[in-house]
Amino acid sequence: MRETLRSIPRTIWALGFVSLFMDLSSELVHALLPVYLVGTLGVSMLAVGIIEGVAEATALIVKVFSGAFSDFIGRRKELLLLGYGLAALTKPLFPLAASAQLVFTARILDRIGKGIRGAPRDALIADIAPPAIRGACFGLRQSMDTIGAFLGPLLAIVLMVGFAGDISRVLWFAVIPAAVAVGLLLFGVSEPGHEAGRKPLRSPIRFQSLARFSREYWWVVCIGAVFTLARFSEAFLVLRAQQAGFSATWVPLVMVVMAGFYMLSAYPVGKWSDSVSRTTLLGAGLVLLILADIVLADTQSIVGLLLGVGLWGLHMGFSQGILATLVADTTPADLKGTAFGVFNLVSGGALLLASVIAGWLWQVHGAAATFYTGAAFSAAALVLLYGRYRRA
Repeated sequence: MRETLRSIPRTIWALGFVSLFMDLSSELVHALLPVYLVGTLGVSMLAVGIIEGVAEATALIVKVFSGAFSDFIGRRKELLLLGYGLAALTKPLFPLAASAQLVFTARILDRIGKGIRGAPRDALIADIAPPAIRGACFGLRQSMDTIGAFLGPLLAIVLMVGFAGDISRVLWFAVIPAAVAVGLLLFGVSEPGHEAGRKPLRSPIRFQSLARFSREYWWVVCIGAVFTLARFSEAFLVLRAQQAGFSATWVPLVMVVMAGFYMLSAYPVGKWSDSVSRTTLLGAGLVLLILADIVLADTQSIVGLLLGVGLWGLHMGFSQGILATLVADTTPADLKGTAFGVFNLVSGGALLLASVIAGWLWQVHGAAATFYTGAAFSAAALVLLYGRYRRA
């Protein structure tokens, strides 16, 4: 494993640290925001689903344009700076927000920043990663991202204790790691040269480009969409913790546990996928998600809740990096950005639908119905995956 880590290019390590600091900032906010929306601003569960769904779907949909544009201009770093910079600028809006409307605006702008940077970043990794360790490269970046996701909620707990539960004051601390991330990107990330596009910029979704994608790529897109329907916003995990009896100060512990399991599994699974069938590992991720949903639907205890959240984190480690690697494996070298963009466009629509359905089910039928429905979508994705594997 050490030899593989030493073989990973320096730029991918730098991107990993950029992701670490930005996710630390974002997850510090995300760990407290659902409680602030529901407990302080009086927002309904359906409204939370809409806010989270629109915000996360916006990030995924914007990726289709940023990915294609990065292919056109032949450079990725400028778009990464724009995306990370916009996300950093939104962080002060959260502690200043006194209404759900301003929170919604801040979330949308933050997720637009994520969308701008996402596909070019994945495409840059695909550009640089040696094919023999591509899974390990994506897994490393994903693992470092989740270190930030682990530290962010942990820092939120410490600050909530230190500031006696004053959420607004705690949210100001998200500004610092966001600024560090932008600085690391500016001075620590370089990219290989590309041939810039010489034709007028056109729609990123063009028949000529789509026709070059293989059947295997479209299968990955289909699997990713059904998978995303099963995995609604983690905001509902935070609200499930509050329902189970966690105070506002300790609610971020849920995100700490989830990110911890995600962090510990992402790189080993990514490295494992270089020698084991990626579809087999993805199937394992779906089984873990089914188990997580069942546990979270039935649990009446804090221990059961944390078990379900841990399984949720493991499923993330078994799926997110694998899906990105499958996209990279099945697309032409000159269309990596477009490929990640189209993949995320479809997934974005699915995530919006999933979060709205989750919020409506919770509000009308209760939390258990939300998680059981997630398990049903996961089972459908597993059947689709198994059917494709049997035909292969």
